[in-house]
Amino acid sequence: MNIFEINVLWFTIAPSYYGLMYALSFIIWYLIIRRRWYVKSILLDDLLFYIFLWVILWWRMWYVLFYNFSHYLSNLWDILKIWEWWMSFHGWVIGVVIAMYIFSKKKKLNFYLLSDEVTAVLPIWLWLWRLWNYLNKELLWYSPYNWFLAIEKNGTSYFPSPLLESLLEWLFLYIILLYFYKKRQFGWQIASLFLIVYWIFRLLVEIFFREPDSHIWYIYNYFTVWEILTLPMIMLWLWLYIYLRKKNNVPL
Repeated sequence: MNIFEINVLWFTIAPSYYGLMYALSFIIWYLIIRRRWYVKSILLDDLLFYIFLWVILWWRMWYVLFYNFSHYLSNLWDILKIWEWWMSFHGWVIGVVIAMYIFSKKKKLNFYLLSDEVTAVLPIWLWLWRLWNYLNKELLWYSPYNWFLAIEKNGTSYFPSPLLESLLEWLFLYIILLYFYKKRQFGWQIASLFLIVYWIFRLLVEIFFREPDSHIWYIYNYFTVWEILTLPMIMLWLWLYIYLRKKNNVPL
């Protein structure tokens, strides 16, 4: 859905609400993290640029490889059409991790502490994203009942799944991260908690409270590709969390 559309010569300017939410998330993230930034502010500008580039790259490539590879193999030009916003959050996570790692090595910063600072405020980005999903009537769950804040779409009542995801991935997750942020015991603690709790929250909603995206198919009529890709993610971040706790002599 576009905010407005203007034709200038042979160009069409049509910013979308999706793009607006994405831009707002970066701006809010930047303003909050700048207040608690532990290095020079000028480095934060560079970090934002790194993250933006790597997120766009991996966000897009993960979707191309795992969700619609046959289409993009036959239509290579479509890979570059990032304005269509067919992305993957798995790729988003990988892009952020790579960006922070390269940035920390280049600027000689502590990668683990840098990761904690960046991920501590990411639930705000998730809140804006889910809010737009709700306003755009996306990622809903069929229901015969007229739930509170339910959405009517094509004559059918849907449970407001994006609002449930917003509550879990934004409010609950943000409170959890804020609590541990104030009493952090080792580097990467906040980042790993974000990755573990986020994936668990979203997996619960994906399985029980919403229909999968139209481009994500079921395997054996029960599990989606997204859910199968998520399970190794949870195990990986859980293992890393336990490993770093032991490495820093923090009891479980």
